[in-house]
Amino acid sequence: MEFRRLTINDETLFMEYFNAWGEEQESIVPSATNFKRYKSFQDFINNLEERERSYEVLNSTLFLIEDGKIIGSSNVRHYLNEFLMNYGGHVGYGVRPDLRGQGYASKILNESLKFLKSLNVEKALITCDEENIASRKVILNNGGVQDQSYIREDSGVTNRFWIEI
Repeated sequence: MEFRRLTINDETLFMEYFNAWGEEQESIVPSATNFKRYKSFQDFINNLEERERSYEVLNSTLFLIEDGKIIGSSNVRHYLNEFLMNYGGHVGYGVRPDLRGQGYASKILNESLKFLKSLNVEKALITCDEENIASRKVILNNGGVQDQSYIREDSGVTNRFWIEI
């Protein structure tokens, strides 16, 4: 099992992952992996690389790969702005729909926390929608301590958790 950035050589691997999310089902998570925004795989890779060098909030997108298949991914924000303090947190992660419920989300979050630690982040903010019970369990299982929730403009509630790294 590996947790890493993609390269231009991963196009077939990524396209199989992207297609596993389905055309009309749910939105791919994290949104940084939404390939529909790009003209080519090279554009996609260039964008992911650019996000690490110069972006409003520097961020890295990493993929959990096992047995030649992308299991899921995370978008790790190197620091937080006001929006991320309330809504997005340090890490957004997702597991392909056909492999959920097998502990992969916990592995992705754990690996993302290790990555944050390598950036000298000592305490990570992780968020999830109030209705997302599975993600809440993943966060709590990784040491999450609930903080004050955030009520969004759409009246939805975002639960906020801190994890000591």
